Amino acid sequence: MNIIVRLFGALVLQVSALATMSSMAMSDDKPLRVYTQQPPAASQRKTTQRICSLDPIEDLLPPPQTKASNSLLSYLAEQGFTQNQEGSWVCYANDPKKEGRYFTLFKVKQVDSRLIASSFLDQGSLIQGQENRSLDFFMMLIERHMNTSQENRQGIRRYLEAFVSLVKQGKIKPTHRGFLFDQPNRALVLYHTLSSGGLKGTGITINIYLPKS
Repeated sequence: MNIIVRLFGALVLQVSALATMSSMAMSDDKPLRVYTQQPPAASQRKTTQRICSLDPIEDLLPPPQTKASNSLLSYLAEQGFTQNQEGSWVCYANDPKKEGRYFTLFKVKQVDSRLIASSFLDQGSLIQGQENRSLDFFMMLIERHMNTSQENRQGIRRYLEAFVSLVKQGKIKPTHRGFLFDQPNRALVLYHTLSSGGLKGTGITINIYLPKS
């Protein structure tokens, strides 16, 4: 109960960027053609799990060979993300309930001076492993693109852990409001429905401002 009180004691703000967040949500959840490869020898196997590798076999594969990009988020390619035509970096996942269907699990896009990053819940449910990977995804962006100390990041992670856990338990309902999780950087998190695209469900989205150069 104390966690819930602390969580919702934070300043609640109207998020003007919600329309942008939800409209960018799912425009590319089409099935993808997959080419199988022989796994490498045991001595060559990677031991570090990538954020966008939910299948154990995917973790055995080397990072995809992508063309050099000047994108602020190009480092996500090493985590298994791909950049789509609109410039967003996305992570696709197999639908565990329907063979041959893929949907966007994670997505992040730079919009002016902000990064908008989402973890999508198909039909309102987290798939296996999505909870921890969502936190790792969000914290990677926060560590790289926000001016925060290690102590502050630890507090942010605890806050987001509580938020995602409450979403999973059904104790947070989709809303148009964002919850402030870092005052100096005006960073927000919200749980919302998707207003466009092929995925019918909800998303957990963080909205962070990029430091001025």
